[in-house]
Amino acid sequence: MDQLDEAGDAQLVTMIGRYHEGALAEVYRRHGGAVYGLARKILVNSAEADDVTQDVFLRLWNHPDRFDPSRGSLRSFLLNDSHGRAVDLIRSLNSRRAREEREAHRSPVGVYDLQHRVWDLAVAEEVQRALTSLPPEEREAIELAYFQGHSYVKVAEILGQPEGTIKSRIRNGMRRMRSTLVAVGVQGAE
Repeated sequence: MDQLDEAGDAQLVTMIGRYHEGALAEVYRRHGGAVYGLARKILVNSAEADDVTQDVFLRLWNHPDRFDPSRGSLRSFLLNDSHGRAVDLIRSLNSRRAREEREAHRSPVGVYDLQHRVWDLAVAEEVQRALTSLPPEEREAIELAYFQGHSYVKVAEILGQPEGTIKSRIRNGMRRMRSTLVAVGVQGAE
């Protein structure tokens, strides 16, 4: 390990190119805190900052040839990548949020008669029964997303849970509800 401690950043990147895991660990030891700190400052969310940090070091592992020591230090290279990844993530989240809001505001327009209203009320009762049969964490996530119109990101924020966990809870809950509704004969739930 003393050999890695004494190696320069350029040497470590060369070793990473030869799939030396210890070299990557040493680069992470030296620069991981700075990469995470920048991502955390931009994103505010620690889970997202962790994802960006992991992505930066994974990209270094997969493409060490992208680092050119003649253009600057390894720290600058990694921080630049961290900044780019964090900004891309913000753009992606904002785009998804805007898309979800546009979808939420779309409403079908058409003729609505008494027969449809009766059917909708009957289906609504079955949906309510299926919803109340769910575990509380799945029910709560579904209610926030589908009945209160929050995006996945907002639901995760409200519940203080990672977005991936919220998506899984909603997906699992919707599957359970679909099974329950199909079992009682609600058409279109299959």
